[in-house]
Amino acid sequence: MLRLAKDLNGFTLQGRDGEIGNVKEFYFDDKSWTIRYLIANTGSWMTGRSVLISPYALGEILTDEKLIRVELTKAQIENSPAIDTDRPVSRQYELAYYPYYGFPSYWGGSSLWGNAAYPQMVERPFGMTGGQGEATRSDDNDDPHLRSTKDVDGHTIQALDGEVGHVEDFVIDDEDWSIRYLIVGTRNWWPGKKVLIATQSIDRISWQDSSVYLRLQRETIQKSPEYSEGLLISRDYEAKLHRHYELEEYWQEELANTLTR
Repeated sequence: MLRLAKDLNGFTLQGRDGEIGNVKEFYFDDKSWTIRYLIANTGSWMTGRSVLISPYALGEILTDEKLIRVELTKAQIENSPAIDTDRPVSRQYELAYYPYYGFPSYWGGSSLWGNAAYPQMVERPFGMTGGQGEATRSDDNDDPHLRSTKDVDGHTIQALDGEVGHVEDFVIDDEDWSIRYLIVGTRNWWPGKKVLIATQSIDRISWQDSSVYLRLQRETIQKSPEYSEGLLISRDYEAKLHRHYELEEYWQEELANTLTR
């Protein structure tokens, strides 16, 4: 199911033995455009400390209740490696985080989640005992390219021939936790119009000039199917969008991968 990042913000995170806190924002990998962590605001029970929750640990999402189930205990989270969410997540931190929970490393295989296409496909409960494990070896200079949705929100969108708008939100697939689209506001160019830009069309993010660079011309974006706030992003709408941008349909590739397993 496709969900907006801002709609998920504030959802209650329900652990195995009680409420953990609320979704604050997300860290995503800007190479694969995949959510690697939810940032949870733990409130009073951990004196406001923020913690990272991997999609490996996520369970059912209850939309009406605005709640996400988490397959972790409060003790596991309380004793997890501390993180300063005002700084980038380093690979060094991840090398402590993943063994702590017994998660397989997502960077250790050919699929989006290591050797799995979806985090839920990995056998649970990963040996999540809160104990220490052996970290996977990695180059100390390995940059995991993790970005905060909060930091990228508002970035300028640059087409090949100029500016077209700014980032307003992220459309997340809650099965594999990939970011499928950016919602782009174009009010400074085409008043009132919003469009979806598939992450397949993104070339790079620049921290220096707070911009997201596309492999598209402005005219192509101008003629794209319009997105209205609250619009249900159906498969028919996605197909129309992909035809317009001449992109491969990601769901066809996923279906082919499933049939070949």
